[in-house]
Amino acid sequence: MAQKPSIPKGTRDFGPSEMAARNYIFDTIKAVFKTYGFSQIETPAMENLSTLLGKYGEEGDKLLFRILNSGDAFAGVDWSDGIDSKKLSLKVCEKGLRYDLTVPFARYVVQHRDELAFPFKRYQIQPVWRADRPQKGRYREFYQCDADVIGSKSQLNELELVQIVDTVFRRLDIRVAIKINNRKLLSGLAEIAGTPDKVVDITVAIDKIDKIGLDAVKAEMAEKGLSEQAIAVIEPVLTLSGDNRAKLATMKNLFEGGSASGIVSQDGLKGVAELEELLDYIDGAGVENAVEIDLSLARGLNYYTGAIFEVKALDFAIGSICGGGRYDNLTGIFGLPDTSGVGISFGADRIYDVLTGLDKFPAGLKSSTRVLFANMGETAYLLPVVKALREEGVSCEIYPENTKLKKQFDYAGRKGIPFLSICGSDEAAAGLINLKNLTTGEQKSFPKDDIAALTAWLKA
Repeated sequence: MAQKPSIPKGTRDFGPSEMAARNYIFDTIKAVFKTYGFSQIETPAMENLSTLLGKYGEEGDKLLFRILNSGDAFAGVDWSDGIDSKKLSLKVCEKGLRYDLTVPFARYVVQHRDELAFPFKRYQIQPVWRADRPQKGRYREFYQCDADVIGSKSQLNELELVQIVDTVFRRLDIRVAIKINNRKLLSGLAEIAGTPDKVVDITVAIDKIDKIGLDAVKAEMAEKGLSEQAIAVIEPVLTLSGDNRAKLATMKNLFEGGSASGIVSQDGLKGVAELEELLDYIDGAGVENAVEIDLSLARGLNYYTGAIFEVKALDFAIGSICGGGRYDNLTGIFGLPDTSGVGISFGADRIYDVLTGLDKFPAGLKSSTRVLFANMGETAYLLPVVKALREEGVSCEIYPENTKLKKQFDYAGRKGIPFLSICGSDEAAAGLINLKNLTTGEQKSFPKDDIAALTAWLKA
């Protein structure tokens, strides 16, 4: 008995209707990217492991899919030290599937820097892979839709990214909260807690607060060596309420020495100033979706250095559907130092789940075919009409077999085709084309040669 076909866990097939819906998402995002002057690039699905390792933190490195070297990858491997999976993978794997689009983008910028005009604004819509545990809203293979600006430190770039987020989700009719923080605030928080060397441990723990809760975050920080006094300085900040300006005022006071430790943090004060500037821009630009300073927002990726973003759907329970931030020296690791960038990434798969759950996809996405010409044995009569309609941009099909009308009606129904044309010998003799709107039931007849009238009715 043949084995039942299957796909790897955390991956999905997409049929015609799903692809139509996904393309609606991609096309919406792509159209907004273009209006802000972003150009499209693509990078390979696999990168050298040397490009990927060490860019996402220890936890990120564990989630990299590694590709076994071709040929006999294990030939010449020295087994005398025993089997250590981490060391072994470095010996037999030189490449890995990309974890995100930002690190490959940084590699691309350095490799092609002589061809680019800076600041360089690019967008990229491609799949990424993570060896994560599959669950609702979390997949091992998923698409990201990224927009990045590199070669400029101006926070007008951050503003544009917030505006892009606002515009995309208004067009998709999804109410969202745009959450913003700044990694300098997190560095400052580690400073005033008296543990500046623990900023990565604090960030990694805080980044899980939505998933595991405050108590578990505190327990993880304690496990990482933070004292009760240090945790006591950090905890109130994670639960700080009030409007955006009030939160920043509180943080400014803490960084000026107002915490229990009395420590002053210049890094934290710089982060507050950057967020105040960004809020001024956002207020002046008239962003419509809610913008919230969220001091518990950490984003676990190690390369962020300034503003960080996450976007949450307000009417559907799922993880963040967009995120990003400022990175000041990601290209430095590839030989191009002091080149600041900022970017965001839309999670297309989660956005798909939100639109499906809220029933927000537009009607008519199911089929690309606008009209089905039933086969009544008059194919030669129909072919010039179909050709002319296609040249006018109307998608058409002729049913391939001359068979029962019910079967042809059922085909149109299953594919979601909105119009049906039934033309037999009488219509051919009269030079007419009959059309029926399968949604409203309305029927009309047009002269065969009046392609303009046919097109207008089919596109209405």
